[in-house]
Amino acid sequence: MASKSALSMVERLQEVKKSSNKSYSQIAAETGLTNVYVAQLLRRQAHLKPETVPKLRAALPELTDDLISEMMRPPFRSFDPDLLQEPSIYRLHEATMHFGQSIKEIINEEFGDGIMSAIDFYCSVDKISGVDGKDRVVVTFDGKYLPYTEQKSEHMLSRPRN
Repeated sequence: MASKSALSMVERLQEVKKSSNKSYSQIAAETGLTNVYVAQLLRRQAHLKPETVPKLRAALPELTDDLISEMMRPPFRSFDPDLLQEPSIYRLHEATMHFGQSIKEIINEEFGDGIMSAIDFYCSVDKISGVDGKDRVVVTFDGKYLPYTEQKSEHMLSRPRN
């Protein structure tokens, strides 16, 4: 659970976004970031890089120096377990639980024994119109493939060489 000061910081960041009257997607378009990454920055779940500061300041001129400084510090990445009760988050969790085993098998079939990185990772949420004309949500997870390593003792640098 985030500290009280971190919550206060997030509240201030959310107020800056609200007063801008811009959506995450609008801010993303102005900064060259994904909409999910913008949301993470404004929730202190991502690290603001120095080269992105001018673009973010241009998109959100009400960002103060202390907010920018805080956003440039490595965040404490966590989540509140109560979030799983929120219907949209629960449905995402349900989808990964339902489709997860099949997704894992396809990753292994296509790439080999490994996983998708959640660190070298891009995520976006987009709105499209379905074939029936109704709105559809597209969540894209774009993660680097990380193969599992065969653990040979000769490759362990922490072990003394004979």
